[in-house]
Amino acid sequence: QVLLVESGGGLVQAGGSLRLSCAASGRAASSHFMGWFRQAPGKDREFVARIRETGSNTYYADFVKGRFTISRDNAKNLVYLQMNSLKPEDTAVYYCAATYFPSTVPGGYPYWGQGTQVTVSS
Repeated sequence: QVLLVESGGGLVQAGGSLRLSCAASGRAASSHFMGWFRQAPGKDREFVARIRETGSNTYYADFVKGRFTISRDNAKNLVYLQMNSLKPEDTAVYYCAATYFPSTVPGGYPYWGQGTQVTVSS
């Protein structure tokens, strides 16, 4: 079992930045692929970014490339999502998730946090 707790969400103006954090605990938390997803009201949950267990490889959705950066600190069991140049369409609940294999679909992640709200005003 892996427990995930997100933090760092909030209200920001368009063009601003936020850094989300995900604290992982439990069985071999640092040995999992970690991903960030988001879900806006009335929409499906969508993939944002993922990072492998060593932090040596990352992968992003096209709509966040060049704006968002995923990273991890395995010594602290933390995963981050640095979000820059935020747009109103980035408004969503952001979720941290963990998995054993690389995936870009929600069904590929067995472990999820509770989510943190990000609201970007225009």
